[in-house]
Amino acid sequence: MDNTSSTFDESKWSSLKKDLKKTVGDSAYNNWLKNLNLVSLINDTITFSVPTKFLRDWIVNNYSDKIKNDSKKHFESVDIIKFVVKPTGGRIVPGTARTIKSTDNHWKSSMDVRSTQLSNYPNEFGAPLDPRFTFDNFVVGKPNELAFAASQRVSEADKITFNPLFLCGGVGLGKTHLMHAIGWKIKQKQPERKVIYLSAEKFMYQFVRALRYKDTSAFKEQFRSIDVLMIDDVQFISGKDNTQEEFFHTFNALIEQNKQIVISADKSPTDLDGVQERLKSRLGCGLVADIHPTTYELRLGILIEKAQKRGVEIPPKVLEFLSHRIISNVREMEGALNRLVAHATLVGTPITIDTAQLVLQDLLKSSNKKITIEEIQKKVAEHFNIRITDMHSPRRSRSVARPRQIAMYLAKSITSRSLPEIGRKFGGRDHTTVMHAVKKIEELKLSDVNFNEDLELLKRLIDS
Repeated sequence: MDNTSSTFDESKWSSLKKDLKKTVGDSAYNNWLKNLNLVSLINDTITFSVPTKFLRDWIVNNYSDKIKNDSKKHFESVDIIKFVVKPTGGRIVPGTARTIKSTDNHWKSSMDVRSTQLSNYPNEFGAPLDPRFTFDNFVVGKPNELAFAASQRVSEADKITFNPLFLCGGVGLGKTHLMHAIGWKIKQKQPERKVIYLSAEKFMYQFVRALRYKDTSAFKEQFRSIDVLMIDDVQFISGKDNTQEEFFHTFNALIEQNKQIVISADKSPTDLDGVQERLKSRLGCGLVADIHPTTYELRLGILIEKAQKRGVEIPPKVLEFLSHRIISNVREMEGALNRLVAHATLVGTPITIDTAQLVLQDLLKSSNKKITIEEIQKKVAEHFNIRITDMHSPRRSRSVARPRQIAMYLAKSITSRSLPEIGRKFGGRDHTTVMHAVKKIEELKLSDVNFNEDLELLKRLIDS
């Protein structure tokens, strides 16, 4: 309690603090209200002090109603609540009063006119977690299994295991999804922990604002009073020396307090250009988990999961076609699926490979390069999940011989190479072997509808 001219019962203030602790919980009280002091009670106005402007704004935005309700239990005359800034051991800072006033049973917040400029400093320093991004709907495959397992461990462990966890990979491969999933899991398992997610760009923006309004102490406090800090796309602070300096000190402070840090970037720490060496070293001192480009199987799995989630029936051949053709990143692939579904819903046309080519023609631009036999062999091998060396080997098992015949047929259909030339590309086989393969595939096209569809899909993939 501060010694300011006023008269109130000391025991009531002690009782009020106990009530506040019960109302908000021990964790929230210790984090945010522990340094709340009762300054004065004059007529219908009760004034509290806190040591920083950041703490004042956080309490006003998040706990003013609870403080108001508990205050009225002990001080019935209260209609106005004020929060002022009074640094520890100092005096009340002029122009820092935030007032909560009762008007027709509603409580309205206002600010001292002299503190208008100070109020421009942002209160909400984190970004909301996206409910779409959880561990349950993250499709796991070889390219991302390490990052997925490490993210789960961080979110479930009672003790800090990897600090920091550094997720790195190209655009649209799942880094942001995993960070949000970590946040949701921690909130579910330990709701009392303060979890903050934001982009490196927003961190930099907040820091610049703090410098502008000469309020770096509030900036430092807000980032160093949390339990889990997740910063996305840290490559954006490249070349920003002042921001890197503050980030370095924030990083160290949280590590020393045994708080969890999760970072993402498009490259590993050692490959980040324009980043100080000491910061690179810090970023790489935990676990660096690479997320590699997606494989065909992973892309297909993601599309199947997305289609099922939307409750849309999409022919398997179309999903296979998209998985083969859109290989840049998952976001682009999901966007293509959304466009295809929207077109089918609005126009009323069935979803087919032809429809996909029409609707997604900007994504599926045909290449003008000359198609080689090697490219055909590679595409067919990928499609049938066999090794490229099987195209040249003497193996005759059906699982290998049939794809090899298909590749010979496509080489004859798509390229201008002669039969002997094609034969030489398939392990030095005779031209009669190629002729037999072409004849066999043409017969299967006429007798097996599913086989014909599969062959057409392959031709589209190779022609593209």
